[in-house]
Amino acid sequence: MTIRTVSAPNPEELVQLETSATAYGWTRQHYQDSITAGHQFFVAQHQNKLVGFAVVMTVLDEAELLNIVIHQAHQGQGWGKRLLCHAIATLQHQNMHKLLLEVRESNQPARILYQHNGFVETGLRKNYYPTADQGREHAVLMERVL
Repeated sequence: MTIRTVSAPNPEELVQLETSATAYGWTRQHYQDSITAGHQFFVAQHQNKLVGFAVVMTVLDEAELLNIVIHQAHQGQGWGKRLLCHAIATLQHQNMHKLLLEVRESNQPARILYQHNGFVETGLRKNYYPTADQGREHAVLMERVL
């Protein structure tokens, strides 16, 4: 497995991977906008195939994890943790002081991953995410001092 930073990933490839992992992923335009904005992209590859990625936005000395995705076939195998740890180490090297994120309230595996990696819950964004039944789900706000 290799993890590296890329400046201009293929948006189509990111959408395709995310579609394998979640029903409510970003669109091609979301990724194109992030690339244009200069957000950092960390990609995880195994045998030259993309298996995961993270998107991070930095402002002054803070960073926000905008998205992290692991292909469904590779979930639960430690890929998310390695990708997250790589992003954290890179941000520390860049002298960022805090990493923020939001996560679906129902996404227990992700919340546990974040908690085990030093994140604490700091708030709730009510009715933030869409759900399959046309309802809304809360977003849990989390942060980690770097």
